[in-house]
Amino acid sequence: MNNEKTKIHFTDNYLLNPTNPITVNLIGAGGTGSKVLTALLEINESLTALGHAGLSVRLWDDDIITTANLGRQRFFESETGLYKSVALINRVNRCIGTNWKAENRKFEKDNFGQIPEEAQATITITCVDNVQARFGVAEILKALSNRRNYRDTPKYWLDFGNSQNTGQVLLSTIGEIKQPNSEKYQTVASLPFVTEEFGELLMQSEQEDNTPSCSLAEALEHQDLFINSSLTQMGCSLLWNLFRRGMTEYKGFFHNLKGFRTHPIKIA
Repeated sequence: MNNEKTKIHFTDNYLLNPTNPITVNLIGAGGTGSKVLTALLEINESLTALGHAGLSVRLWDDDIITTANLGRQRFFESETGLYKSVALINRVNRCIGTNWKAENRKFEKDNFGQIPEEAQATITITCVDNVQARFGVAEILKALSNRRNYRDTPKYWLDFGNSQNTGQVLLSTIGEIKQPNSEKYQTVASLPFVTEEFGELLMQSEQEDNTPSCSLAEALEHQDLFINSSLTQMGCSLLWNLFRRGMTEYKGFFHNLKGFRTHPIKIA
């Protein structure tokens, strides 16, 4: 008889009962990021309807909207030439009356090696298209986690990544999250960074050609039409469960849209 307890991570209490909206840094406003922003809008509206303080999102992306972005990403022809982050945030703010922020720059240290003050957030979500950017984010989050008595203390990192037909979503904690005593479950306080647990896999999976596409048809050769959408729905469901259920026994999943297969990753 197997008496081993199920391993569970309980959500940090601050996310469940905040006095102010939970700060979220969303990094990347392309095929996945533009759709994740819509999902965050839905999470925010649902949380506030349940009496929660909701979310305060800051979107980071220095790219300009081109015709190649239309169709697969959440942009329209009238928005070409605008910054992706500005177009999306303006749309959300007009839609639901929020005061979310756009940063038309990369999420990185400045020329003096300093971390921008705006990089501090309770939740960081990455939807970036290269491995080096992930390692840069990891370096910043580690540095921020060492700061004490600072508002918006970093708690979680949710990373989205994909190739043409496959992808993964992985949840990490930024440091240890205090866990309650439990007789039913084996609680897990720390979930490793994606760059630590799957760093070698990420390096192997990085596409050799990261040059911008000149058309939607060319862009679809790199990423199929619905890979970003399917990753977004499942990945943001993981985030929603942290708020709604207050716990998770999964820290992510691997997804193959071509074969219609998804493999969950249990907390170990």
